[in-house]
Amino acid sequence: MIDLATASFLLQWAAGGMFFCWVTTRRREVSIGYGWSIRGTYLVIALMGLAAGLAFGVDPVREASAAAVALVTAVALVQSWTRRKVGVSGQQAIAEARSERVAAMTGIDRAATAKAESGPEFDPRLDLAAALVGVPGLIAAGIAAGDSPLLLVVRMFTGALFLGVVTDAMLLGHWYLVQPGMSREPLNELVKWTGILWVPQTIVFLIPTGMISALNGTIEDGYGGMLGYFWVGCVVLTIALVFITMAALREKQYSAVMAATGLLYLAILTAFGMDLVARAILAIEG
Repeated sequence: MIDLATASFLLQWAAGGMFFCWVTTRRREVSIGYGWSIRGTYLVIALMGLAAGLAFGVDPVREASAAAVALVTAVALVQSWTRRKVGVSGQQAIAEARSERVAAMTGIDRAATAKAESGPEFDPRLDLAAALVGVPGLIAAGIAAGDSPLLLVVRMFTGALFLGVVTDAMLLGHWYLVQPGMSREPLNELVKWTGILWVPQTIVFLIPTGMISALNGTIEDGYGGMLGYFWVGCVVLTIALVFITMAALREKQYSAVMAATGLLYLAILTAFGMDLVARAILAIEG
């Protein structure tokens, strides 16, 4: 059926999270500290995945991928730190444009803050590279997870993307406390992708053998079917929270972003329930 492996789950989370870190950092709108927080988070998660694999059953390709994700993420973190004084071009352009608008309206001309250093900025493609080196490990983990390798590999990839985007969206929502004047477009993009990825994430767990078997009683979850209905609740609540978050972000008040962040907290819980509860039920049966 499926093998619920901690190492595989953590590799999924780290690879998907770094992919959507690139989706955001490639825009060059979010200040450099956001990248540090994201990379530091997924560096630790990738290392935890590597440790779990080494401790509880080694899959050489998966563990090599986890090590590679951690290494490339560390390289990206070091480069972003060493180039921190150069700044982020998009963020600086937005700040300068707003200063010009304020000057035009008030007559108060505030000089733009100059870069402390000149030279190349951090290269966001390193974030993408950190995600891509996890791909062989996800394939290997899917093949080893059960007797339907193609379906399980697809579940690995959809889970990686889905868990990564909802986590990054919540963390980005918090970053507006640090960078309150930032455009909402980076956050809107991640929330939109959460809604899009909800569709394949739901479908792949309905494909036999999947959650339909748990709901109709073919698979016994050990709790009289309660876990299956709990999974349905997570599915419905996740997409409901996504739509409510989108609605909140259409409001002009700054507090709307904080409300959206709180909703994304809840969405993380339900999104992880969609993935982990399904895997747990199918692993019990397997």
